Amino acid sequence: MYAASGVLTVHTERGTSIVPANRVGWTPAGFSHYHRAHGDTDMRILFLPATLARLLPDRPAVFAVSALTRELLLTLTGPRSYDSETPDANSARLRRALVDELPEVQEQPLQLPEPQDDRLQALARFLYEQPADNTSLAELGQTIGASARTLSRLLHNEFGMTFYEWRTQLRIYHALLLLAEGHDTTYVAHACGWSNPSSFITAFSTVIGTTPGRYRKT
Repeated sequence: MYAASGVLTVHTERGTSIVPANRVGWTPAGFSHYHRAHGDTDMRILFLPATLARLLPDRPAVFAVSALTRELLLTLTGPRSYDSETPDANSARLRRALVDELPEVQEQPLQLPEPQDDRLQALARFLYEQPADNTSLAELGQTIGASARTLSRLLHNEFGMTFYEWRTQLRIYHALLLLAEGHDTTYVAHACGWSNPSSFITAFSTVIGTTPGRYRKT
């Protein structure tokens, strides 16, 4: 699934993949999923045969897009209908080139894993609904009924993340949706919990690889 523009979210039992403009969201066979477009989105969907799909990760993933990857995707999903059920030899070669290219580009940290523990689920609900809230983990734990140490251990065990890393990723998710709706950088920074636009730009650039302003122009 490719977002030529806009933002896509892909939801599976593993969690949510955020697919901003010029990124590829990969969902292997066997994963029940649904997707949603945010803002003015140009969405392209490409199916791969099992012989090629097994060369990609066996879990949902998001990849950056090189210039070559972009052209391959646009060609395969263009008006010539390369994505038919019986692809011709040229289509097969393009698909193979795409699968060869994807592992060469950077996998993006744009996965919001689905919590399994009840306490983490309660924490996730709060942060999804109030991404700008800066309440400490210890204070949130008092509301949930778990210590900060327990929540930190659960986050590490389930996600391999610290609370700060997880909350930052969740805030970037909300920021992408707000940018897709046309909001400016200052509004998005404050709506997602950053104290000033500069700190938001730094965090956004670290995760997405470009500034919010440049991202909006893609």
